[in-house]
Amino acid sequence: MKPRVLIAVAAAGLALLPALALAAAQTHGGPPPVEGMPQLAFGHPEQGRYLVANVVWLLIIFGVLYLTMAQVALPRVESVLAERRARIEGDLEQAQASKQRADAALAEHQAATAKARAEAQAAIAGATQQAQAEAAQKAEALNARLNAQIGEAERRIAASRDQAMSALRSVASDAAEAMVSRLTGGADRAVVEQAVTAELAARGRA
Repeated sequence: MKPRVLIAVAAAGLALLPALALAAAQTHGGPPPVEGMPQLAFGHPEQGRYLVANVVWLLIIFGVLYLTMAQVALPRVESVLAERRARIEGDLEQAQASKQRADAALAEHQAATAKARAEAQAAIAGATQQAQAEAAQKAEALNARLNAQIGEAERRIAASRDQAMSALRSVASDAAEAMVSRLTGGADRAVVEQAVTAELAARGRA
């Protein structure tokens, strides 16, 4: 048997000794027992004799129980508590290490995200500037081509207008000369052209 089991059995046996002695005294025709707590029956001829013995046995049993608790139970409890404390501290250390790794990973992720965002913004800004520059160049080239086309069209229009005005002046001079010749019987070509030119200039067609 284990030592702590033997100690428990011995303590139980010691605790039963006063009761066995009291029962033996009663079987030999002793006085009836006192009602209540027999340990306090100081004047009883049988039970009063066991008061000191009860106190002694109480101290012995208390000492045995104290030694049992101090040598067997409490060390086991202390070892269990120490093991649990060590396990909790290990778990806390692991949790702290995991938290530190998670914080480091989060910081690295945030740094990578910020870097990627900055690179994307820089790329977008560069592409925008390049597109604006290309658009400005294209717009400038288009404006130059349109201006050239407009100038050429204006020159053609001016030439056509001059040709039309020359033809109109000639036709008007011929018609005026014919009318004057029919009315007066003769007309000066230079005077007629001068009069037609003055009339066209007055009307804004010269």
